[in-house]
Amino acid sequence: MKPLALPAVAAGLTAVVAAMAFLAWRARVDLRRREGTRAALETAGALLGAVFLGLAYWTERLPNLRGAAWTLRDMLVRAGTILAGVLFLVGTVVALLPWGLDLLEGRSFSSYIAARHVRAKKSGFLTLISGLSIFAVALGSFSLSGAISVMGGFSSDLKRKILGNNAHIVVDTTSQSSWSDYAPVLERVRALPGVLAATPVVQGEVMASSASNLAGVVVHGIDPATIGDVIDLRKNIEAPVKVDDKLAYLENPELLRHIPQDEVIGIGSGGEEYLKGPDLPPLGDDLDPAVRAVVESPPLRPGLVVGRELAKTLHIYVGDEITLVSPLGDLGPMGVMPKTRKFRIAGIFYSGMYEYDATHVYTTLAEAADYFGTPNQITTIEVKVDDAESADRLTPAVVAAVDRPSLVVRDWREINKNLFSALKLERIATFLILSIEIIVASFCIVSTLLLMMAEKSKEIAILKALGATDGAILRTFMTEGMIIGGIGTMLGVSTGLALCTGLSWFGLRLDPDVYYIDRLPINVSALDYGIVTLAALTICTIATIFPAKQASQLRPVDGLRYE
Repeated sequence: MKPLALPAVAAGLTAVVAAMAFLAWRARVDLRRREGTRAALETAGALLGAVFLGLAYWTERLPNLRGAAWTLRDMLVRAGTILAGVLFLVGTVVALLPWGLDLLEGRSFSSYIAARHVRAKKSGFLTLISGLSIFAVALGSFSLSGAISVMGGFSSDLKRKILGNNAHIVVDTTSQSSWSDYAPVLERVRALPGVLAATPVVQGEVMASSASNLAGVVVHGIDPATIGDVIDLRKNIEAPVKVDDKLAYLENPELLRHIPQDEVIGIGSGGEEYLKGPDLPPLGDDLDPAVRAVVESPPLRPGLVVGRELAKTLHIYVGDEITLVSPLGDLGPMGVMPKTRKFRIAGIFYSGMYEYDATHVYTTLAEAADYFGTPNQITTIEVKVDDAESADRLTPAVVAAVDRPSLVVRDWREINKNLFSALKLERIATFLILSIEIIVASFCIVSTLLLMMAEKSKEIAILKALGATDGAILRTFMTEGMIIGGIGTMLGVSTGLALCTGLSWFGLRLDPDVYYIDRLPINVSALDYGIVTLAALTICTIATIFPAKQASQLRPVDGLRYE
């Protein structure tokens, strides 16, 4: 070696060592930066978790407001709790992504290259397209999961209210006419395995009039001792409040003559309670005895339980009188005369369904049979079974126990068949429509993979020159597209799951005067979210086939032609 070459070699070695030192320092700085970023993310996640737990504890201690009543503080606390929970869960999913990519890198050749491609720095436009692909899939998955949860919540809420206000199985006639000799039939139905309770009912349509208004109603004559075992009437009564038995005034109408002054006789739209108040002041001694007897001892009237909306329409409260007018009355000189009878309001119920609260009233079985002129007769036997979802399986046994060709046995699904069919069709249509949003989002994945193929054509050519097969390249690009779609799907589904779970736990207040419910019903079903996840991943996987096939068909000479 020439003497002049030694300084050059030394300079070269020094340059190499300096470059290696710089690269090591840069790697150490990047490592510290990544560790600092990871530590900052972990700290932020821990703080979000603590904030969520604190707000959740605060939310659980908030008062349960009724009706349209609401406060700004309660709304902000509930909204903050849901937002903190959503951010915490999304942050957890994002923190787990590097761990998932590490697992993929440790598997096959194709998954290793795909995971490295997802992690690698790309050109600005390709990075934007990749981010848009993840965001679009996440938005579609979030919209689909949220819509399915809300529609499932409305369907479940409607089903719960229908089963709470109607029997699981109904035994009646096709013409809704009354029939006698029902006691043996009732006993045979009650003795069936799987039947929890059965009760006789008399029904009829009449007009109800008060001092200020009138409305058409459906009268149900019930047995107070057994009606609570079949429907939730006793639980739904919101006034009176002080009495232990909600149907006490219905069973003992003489109690309505002197209602305690602190008794709740009505509930306002904002949840405010209206009290009976003190009685009239003592009457003078010079009052006529007949007038005194009427004022101090009002006439005895049979009790009547009405819905909240009907009470609002007729402007009545517990203890007030209303008149029922039936078009089928006695025959008089001018023809059939309407039959009227005065009743006293014995309770106000709230079922959560407008049509029930506005049109249905309840009295005792004996009073209804006497009013409609059908003594010792009923129109319906209402049955409750142990499993409402399989009520149709018990219908044949009820038919055999009834053993009357003139009677018809129907379960609640058959009675409300049109309603639930419409809800099911609407849910399927919503799923298909929102799935189109995910299909549109998958086009971004196609664009991303095509741009990735154009940018990495040299690397593809080198891999194929080293022996990579077309199938390996195909699997690599399909796996990369599935990773992008999987990240978007997990972010969207996790966000929807966190938001809907928070709404189901802490509630979103609604105006009951508009929606007739005070909270947005949410149904978080693992099956629904599994279907949404599977559908999104399937769509994203199908979208990767074309660009992956194009990449696998790239020839090495085409990729290296301009290098």
